[in-house]
Amino acid sequence: MFLITVLYLVFLAAPILLLLLGSFGDSWSNTLLPQGFTWRWYLEIAGDPSFRRAFITSLQVVVATCALNVIVGLPLAYAIHSAAHRGVRFAARLAALMPVAAPELVLAFGFILVFSSDTLPWLGSFWLLVAAHLVLTLPYSVTTLLADMEQLRLGDFENVAASLGAGFLQRARDVTVPLLGASLTSSLLTVAALSIGEFQISNLISGFLSRTYPVTLLQAFYGATGFACAATVVLLVLAALASVASSLTARVTGGKAS
Repeated sequence: MFLITVLYLVFLAAPILLLLLGSFGDSWSNTLLPQGFTWRWYLEIAGDPSFRRAFITSLQVVVATCALNVIVGLPLAYAIHSAAHRGVRFAARLAALMPVAAPELVLAFGFILVFSSDTLPWLGSFWLLVAAHLVLTLPYSVTTLLADMEQLRLGDFENVAASLGAGFLQRARDVTVPLLGASLTSSLLTVAALSIGEFQISNLISGFLSRTYPVTLLQAFYGATGFACAATVVLLVLAALASVASSLTARVTGGKAS
């Protein structure tokens, strides 16, 4: 069992290590490992206008997606949690999780069919790309919030506040949002990690000026190997930072809840 675990970890880590080595290699052609050492691939990425534009676009998409997850996800999770009928809660939760079950390719084709028409000619626009990222990430934020609402027994706190005369808006401001603050932060960091690395649906519906970093990254593999490795490492670092931050926030939340 130990040997299997070690082999599995090596299998996961080896491609990442090779990418990291390749990003600093001066040349890599017909050899097991890259030759030489250089920083120039990272400098070329920083100086490439298409990559700079794609990087900024990705950050804008992430920020917009996180904001919409708060605006849509928090009320949706609260509505599901507060539903009186158990069947309604189950149906609403199932509907919220549907994008996870549906292949991204199917979702992308649906967006293409609907938003390339004369009635809704939005294919290739920035906000349609944000909407697609929202559809893909919303199930994760809603699931996280629902789990913490149940674990924190949010309904009991709200009942106590209501018995003391607090109205809905006051309960939301003084009870619900403060209790779910750490959970919301953790879910948004997960959303950011997913949005940063999303490629398939973005590649199919983004326009030339709204291409995200992963979509632009594809063109790097048609050029120098070192450049492609460095561009990939940048994406991996961004996604890893968001994932680690999400895990640490979730651990803090779990510690407070226990």
